[in-house]
Amino acid sequence: MVFRKLPGVSASGMGLRLSQKFVFLLFLSGLVTLCFGALFFLPDSVRLKRIFLSKTETPPVTVGSGSENDAREHLKRPKDQEHPRGMTSGKGETSTKLKSLSRKPAVSREATEERLAGGKALEDLTLSRSRAESASERATAADRHGADTDTFSYAKFKRCLLKPPLGRDYGKPSDPSTNERREKVKEMMKFAWDNYKLYAWGKNELRPLTRNGHLGNMFGGLKGASIIDSLDTLYIMGLMDEYNDAKEWVQTSLDLNSNGEASLFEVNIRYVGGLLSAYYLTGEEVFKNKVLELGEKLLPAFNTPTGIPRGVINLGSGTSWSWGWASAGSSILAEFGTLHLEFVHLSELSANPIYTEKVMNIRKLLNKIEKPHGLYPNFLSPVSGNWVQHHVSIGGLGDSFYEYLIKSFLMSDKTDGDAKKMYYSALEAIEANLVQKSPGGLTYMAEWRGGILDHKMGHLACFSGGMIGIGADDGVPEKRQHYLDLAAEITHTCHESYTRSATKLGPEAFRFDGGGEATATRLSDRYYILRPEVIESYMYMWRLTHDPKYREWGWEAVEALEQHCRVEAGFSGIRDVYTTTASHDNMQQSFFLSETLKYLYLLFSDDDLLPLEDWVFNTEAHPLPIIRKSCLQDEATQDKTVAE
Repeated sequence: MVFRKLPGVSASGMGLRLSQKFVFLLFLSGLVTLCFGALFFLPDSVRLKRIFLSKTETPPVTVGSGSENDAREHLKRPKDQEHPRGMTSGKGETSTKLKSLSRKPAVSREATEERLAGGKALEDLTLSRSRAESASERATAADRHGADTDTFSYAKFKRCLLKPPLGRDYGKPSDPSTNERREKVKEMMKFAWDNYKLYAWGKNELRPLTRNGHLGNMFGGLKGASIIDSLDTLYIMGLMDEYNDAKEWVQTSLDLNSNGEASLFEVNIRYVGGLLSAYYLTGEEVFKNKVLELGEKLLPAFNTPTGIPRGVINLGSGTSWSWGWASAGSSILAEFGTLHLEFVHLSELSANPIYTEKVMNIRKLLNKIEKPHGLYPNFLSPVSGNWVQHHVSIGGLGDSFYEYLIKSFLMSDKTDGDAKKMYYSALEAIEANLVQKSPGGLTYMAEWRGGILDHKMGHLACFSGGMIGIGADDGVPEKRQHYLDLAAEITHTCHESYTRSATKLGPEAFRFDGGGEATATRLSDRYYILRPEVIESYMYMWRLTHDPKYREWGWEAVEALEQHCRVEAGFSGIRDVYTTTASHDNMQQSFFLSETLKYLYLLFSDDDLLPLEDWVFNTEAHPLPIIRKSCLQDEATQDKTVAE
């Protein structure tokens, strides 16, 4: 017997003194209590806790300390556990919530899309599209079954569109000659895609002369840039076999666990924009899952003293730095200013405001600092928050910042008054300081270097015709026609840069000094790399005015591309637009598939294919839907009422 070894215990009667009994019982009760309490300290003892704890108990909320991991943890929290208003977030800045967008009334339900009719090819296209659309139907059905009100509902999103995304008849024009031109653009896309698939599948871009793939160093080890950039183009063109191949590659081969140096800007506009667009058009969950995973990897770039992100990020480690060529370690206006559209949609899909907070913080800083003559210079220090140089350009280094101001306003269903104010103030400063008229009567955008004008306009700046056009209707009433006229004049100037070359394609930059107008005077500016900006403005100006000259100008570009850029295994840029003896650069850029061919296809389509009432294009031509907060909130209220 064990008790025989205890002092003070009788060997015969095992009697205990009263004080010993009390100590013994106390020991036993403590042992039982300790064992029982240990259940609550076991790791992941969820099942045991369910036995004893109330179902309404919630875990405690923790607030990050500002590290990179805190940003990642922030992503994982439910929406109701975010920082209270006024509490500092990971960086220490006050969190800025996205404004409630509730001005517009609820929108009528989406009309049923009409099917293509006639011909086996059209039947096959309808069948293929219906299979793709079944993913959208599955997403809609899933939304009906107990979806959390904080999560994104694809069904509600679809019901809040004013029109079917693909139009009544997939945008097919009634005019036979226009449709023939549209079919030609579709053939160009299929030719470019087929050669990419044959010679460069999984790589970022095709080298058509040497018939191999190119990875480059902009994407941090990410692959398949041409695939991601092509998803929405293939889908709207009805190239469903090609689209399904691309979707399968995303499902099986898109590896986001890379560990290289990536351009925050390029990854955002191509990969994030392309995946967002593919999800909104198709409802395929794989695109949503991938884009949210990728979006999380971009957040550490914002870990700077000002919250202005640096231009380069290692997607694996999260470390970031500025471009070596950027003045004094600065960030680039067109890079940190071209995140807003995509990041707002990341917040929509994830129900996590951190993405919107990051881009709103950028806007907050820009509103605070002084602008020389109301202009935004191209270089800003992410450490001090001050301008580094007073170089202003509507072309490279500055361009898409201005584009995203007006498009942020439009994408908010015209409720983002701050974006509207910033855009029209910037446009006023641009008109006062940069817009010039040549002796020959051409309107152009000069560059500004500390108060001295450089009478040069880049091909990249030719997007501004379309930008000013889509913003014309929301300016002050007395200037609306003026803005539309200005948009037409700039688009005309960019067309002149094409017509004044031997190939009828435009140079990388053209000048208005030394006696020449709308022509490149330097050998280093004479190349064309399949850029879309001029054609982009043609498309917008056609939609806004229906002036047939824009379609004619677009067809001139198609003929020039076919004659000078099409080679045996794809399309290639050329080194000199002023000679018809082509010298190709051996690169089929991914933006040729995403932008140039898409804008041409839309130019020759009816306006109900991706209607501007519902869609805003990011700077890589990926369509993103207008966010109708009032409609989405009304839909949520209706769903709650039905459920009750």
